[in-house]
Amino acid sequence: MATPRNRNISVSETSRPVLPRHARLKFDQTRQVWVILAPERVLAPDEIAVEVLQLCDGVRSVADMVDQLAAKYAAEREAIATDVIAMLQDLADKGFLTEAREKTP
Repeated sequence: MATPRNRNISVSETSRPVLPRHARLKFDQTRQVWVILAPERVLAPDEIAVEVLQLCDGVRSVADMVDQLAAKYAAEREAIATDVIAMLQDLADKGFLTEAREKTP
């Protein structure tokens, strides 16, 4: 049986990741960088991670994100998929991402 703890998600192409309620992606005007703000923690993701995080809206699947990035950068889909899943899994393991719950429109 799957554990109900949000931190223990396993990211795959069917995942629909989203930042948890306690975290938000924000542009820090003072430092001129994007940061993820969470209680007592700040993470400054790199430019590529920010682009991926901006796609994490709880609606798009990881596969959709990978397709969009592969088209935008004319890059090999498998390479992008490997990198995106690894990055999202790392953020999920640190508590900065969770899986979107099913929502009724």
